[in-house]
This record gives sequence, structure tokens and C-alpha cells, in this order.
Amino acid sequence: MRARIFGAAVLGLAAFSFHAAQAQISDNVVRIGVLTDMSGPASDATGQGSVAAARMAIEDFGGKVLGVPIELVVADSQLKPDIGAGIARKWYDSDKVDLIVDVPVSAVGLAVQRVAHEKQKLFITHSTGTADFHGKFCSPYAIQWVFDTHALAVGTAQEVVKHGGDSWFFLTADYAFGHALERDASQVVVANGGKVVGATRHPYATPDLSAFILQAQASKAKIIGIASGPPDNVNAIKLGGEFGVFQHGQQMAGLLVLITDVHALGLKAAQGLYLTTSFYWDMDEQTRAWSKRYYEKMHKMPTMWQAGVYSSVMQYLAAIKSSGTDAPLKVAAEMRAHPIEDFFSRHGKLREDGLMVHDLLLVQVKKPDESHAPWDYYKIVAHIPGDQAFGPPDPACSLVKK
Repeated sequence: MRARIFGAAVLGLAAFSFHAAQAQISDNVVRIGVLTDMSGPASDATGQGSVAAARMAIEDFGGKVLGVPIELVVADSQLKPDIGAGIARKWYDSDKVDLIVDVPVSAVGLAVQRVAHEKQKLFITHSTGTADFHGKFCSPYAIQWVFDTHALAVGTAQEVVKHGGDSWFFLTADYAFGHALERDASQVVVANGGKVVGATRHPYATPDLSAFILQAQASKAKIIGIASGPPDNVNAIKLGGEFGVFQHGQQMAGLLVLITDVHALGLKAAQGLYLTTSFYWDMDEQTRAWSKRYYEKMHKMPTMWQAGVYSSVMQYLAAIKSSGTDAPLKVAAEMRAHPIEDFFSRHGKLREDGLMVHDLLLVQVKKPDESHAPWDYYKIVAHIPGDQAFGPPDPACSLVKK
């Protein structure tokens, strides 16, 4: 009898050890933090929509992975690097958050990236666009999922130059993302035979861009490149119309324009604008099916950032399931090991430098009489292969094999 009990205990211990070895989840919970802008200028494009997208992914995955619950926490960075870094530090240290997602703007994203690297925890950004994120500041713990400044520049600047817009003046938001966008677009303009005649920089989310618009007009450049995101891009395009930029023969190119920006502008103001995007809700049956579900929750269509949050959370959870652990580097390696094909990503792959390369879309904003339904805003001009849009890995990244 004692031998049988001992044998059963050994078998039970062996089974426990086997399952523990197969599924190693820290703290018996997978905790995901959405660090976003809940009420500031980026909140419409991220904010509650990013939270909803992450929650949809968790629910669609079943609420558990490897038998443990998946929890979601949310915080507002207020778009301040020190606040964002402080929240990230607390989340990683005290609250045992395994993954942070979203994080607008680039200055905040880079600050959170430093904390993630120090704490050896995963961070996937969707609304941090500077290419330096996967370049000179790259980290094995940081992933850039949706876009970067180089890809937007290739998609938009290259196409505009091809159509005759060969002289540019940049209206640039004075922070890391704006600087990177101007730099990358300038390189593309020059490489395609155009020239950059000048630039002016303005504070992020400045209430009055009038003096800067007048400076851009005085440059006589054919194209005024808007090297900024919301809300500055919307304000610049509106003011351009009011100041007669278009009537005097100049055009504006929005290097980062989101569907929420077009919605805020209206088709009358935004019509004809070329822009590059990672996602459009009406591209095909897959995008429409997911976006319809999102719309039922948020009563608006998703931005590429919000759609990317869902995509990355699902891929992250799938990697935990297949690898049997939430150990950060093992999960990242598992994500790199497989193609990333879903409603968001076409021909996607996660590179060694932390950039998720996938196809992009060049679109043109419809004229009012071309739109037949709410949020029917874009004509798809071209599909841009991911390798062409994002280019090769930056040798400045220490993770890139030389």
C-alpha cells in the first residue's frame, strides 16, 4: 500500500513538473497594460479605442492563455515622457505587467522603451513612429508594430514627387517624431530628384500655426510637407485652406494623417490629399468584418494604431500559448519565428531589430460626391510591399547582424 501511495505521489509530482515545465507563466496571470492618451490631442486616434481593441483581443482569445487569466490595466501618460516612464516603471516593478502597448507620442515611446529595456520586459508600440525606435535606440524588448517615419515618407513623398511635386518646404512639429518624419521625407524627396527649400518648426499642439503657414507660403515651394500628427496636421490643413494655399498653386502633403483626422477635417477640406496608412477599414472582407465589430463598440471606425493594438495583442498571446511561457525574449523569438498574417497585416514579419514589416497602402481622400457612406473616405491608389516601404534594417541597431 505504501509503495502504491509513494508511486502515485511520484507520478503526480512528475505530472506537475511536466506541466510546470511546459507552461511557465509568471505570477499565474498574464497582465497587459495599455498606456495611452485618454483626453489629450492623440486620444481620438488612440485612447479608449486602443483600450477597446486590446479588450476585444483578450475576449477573442478566450480570456485565458495556458490556463491562466489575462488581465488588462489602463493608464494615461498625458503625453509626458516623465509620467509615461514613471507609470511603466511602476507597472513592471509593482503591478507585474508583462506587456505594455500603444504609447503615443515618440518622446513618450522612447522613454518607455528605455524602462522596458532596463526592466527586461516587453513593450509593443503602435503610435510611436520615429524610425530611431528600431534604429539606434533598438532593444530586444521593444517592438514597433504599425508604422515608422521612413515608411510614411516612402509612401507619400515618393508618390507626390512622381506627380510633379518636386520642391518642398516642411512644417514640422518640434519633437522627436516630427524631426524624424522631416528627415526621412527629405531623404526620399532628394533621392527622387526633388529638392527641399526649407523648413520651420513649431511647438507640439500649438494653438496657432498662422505664422508658420505664412512662412511656408512665402517659400514658394510646390509642396508644404506636414511633418506632424494630430492635432497639428489637422490644424495646418485647415489653415492652409483659409490662407489660400491651394488657390495660389501650392499643395499640402500630410506625412501622417489618420482616418480620424480626415473625419475631423471633412471631405471638403481633405479631398485629394495623398497619405500612407497601414490599415483601412474598407480594404477587403477581413478588414470590414473586424472593423464592423469595433464600430459596434466605439461608434467610429478604427485608426491604424487601434487596429494594430488588437493585432499585436493576439499575436503576443498566441506566442505565449505556442512557446509555453511568458518569458519576454522567448515570446519575442516565437513571434519572429512565424509570418504575421491577419486582418491588419499582409505579408508581415517581425524582424530582429524589433520592426514588424508589412504591406502599406497609398490612398487618396475622396471628393464629397465620391463618398457613398459614413467613413467611406479613401480610394486605394497602390499597395506598397513592406520591404520597399520600410527598407532594410538600420545598421545603427546593435541587434542587426553585421
